[in-house]
Amino acid sequence: MSESAQDGEYDEWLDSIESGDGYYLECSNGHGWLPPRRVCPRCHDQDLEEVDLPESGEIASHTTISVPTPQFEDDAPYVTAIADFGPVSVTGLVHDVDPDEVAIDDLVGIDVGERVTTGDRAVVFRPR
Repeated sequence: MSESAQDGEYDEWLDSIESGDGYYLECSNGHGWLPPRRVCPRCHDQDLEEVDLPESGEIASHTTISVPTPQFEDDAPYVTAIADFGPVSVTGLVHDVDPDEVAIDDLVGIDVGERVTTGDRAVVFRPR
């Protein structure tokens, strides 16, 4: 089975985070988006450039998964969060923190980790 172009771009983005060169895409009007993206969904600008992802972000929302689907049963309990990194919001898993200790406005860094159950790579947030 061949990998889609979209998956390839997502994997490249994960690689950039792992190497410390994470980025987002910004149009000429200042709207920020995560790749893969060819056009700004807000203003339809096609002139997108890579901009360095800030080193830290703040948790804007989170939830603790205690009863997961079988696909993620060995990961539980785990915290999924949305963190704001400048003009972009990123969804990921919160690691290295007790799930009961995660709070809105916590400062986090972005990294790449693995799902315990599947071994798949995933965006991970770690406390700063």
